[in-house]
Amino acid sequence: MEEIGIPKLTSKQAEELCEIGEKAARDYISSKISQRRVSALDITIDVEGAKPITVNVDIEIALSPLMKSYDVETLVNEAKKKAFDAIEEHLRNIACKSKG
Repeated sequence: MEEIGIPKLTSKQAEELCEIGEKAARDYISSKISQRRVSALDITIDVEGAKPITVNVDIEIALSPLMKSYDVETLVNEAKKKAFDAIEEHLRNIACKSKG
């Protein structure tokens, strides 16, 4: 992620980032696949460091056997991108508020 000039994050803000990223990834997956076709879904988002921060997104998904031909790798990569995009947008909002 590029440098966007955010202030040092509080633990509450870091927790918000995790929630925002998880929701974005979960919403994306739900928009592509019916929940009935998802056997297991685990989304883990870690925010490390103070300034700069490091964000890691890990998604593990198991689909119903009926979905055996579905491209899970692309789904996971796109869901990660959505999570990172949502986190970056939130960080930009934090940076704008801290400057004003």
